[in-house]
Amino acid sequence: MASTHTPTAAPLAASASQATQAQLTDIREFLAFKIGNEEYGVDILRVQEIRSYEKPTTIANATGELKGVVNLRGVIVPIIDLRVKLGLTDVQYDHLTVVIVLNIGHRVVGAVVDGVSDVLTLEREQLRPVPALRGGFDPEHLLAIGSVGDRMLILLDIEKFLANTAVAEVTSAH
Repeated sequence: MASTHTPTAAPLAASASQATQAQLTDIREFLAFKIGNEEYGVDILRVQEIRSYEKPTTIANATGELKGVVNLRGVIVPIIDLRVKLGLTDVQYDHLTVVIVLNIGHRVVGAVVDGVSDVLTLEREQLRPVPALRGGFDPEHLLAIGSVGDRMLILLDIEKFLANTAVAEVTSAH
């Protein structure tokens, strides 16, 4: 079956590739989660489990976003705080804080978020191209902007988003 590429009304970010666009048509279910006042989404197929936050074992000289590691049924899992990675300065851990355990490449990584909302199935019409953004956020880290009623979800390409973290070398080495 041949795929056709139809231009959209809104311009895509200059860095968006055709591969990313093809990926958007395949990914439909996202786990929605909160970081600060914003709602994000990640491909549900990347999610292994959701756990309550427990303080990880810290690693000396680790970057601020790498909180440490936990032992998850015999697997040592690095824990990255997505809030810190996104530049939020007022990070507090409470009863709503959770860790999303993700499969990235051949590696398992935990991502700390403020809370998990739900799993959403998004139709192709609900996915909007990522606008060209200025600032510290790389548009290649985003798959699309999901629109569900009044809700807007920032859909992360979690593998690319975590590519420049302390666990990147470990995840890409396997």
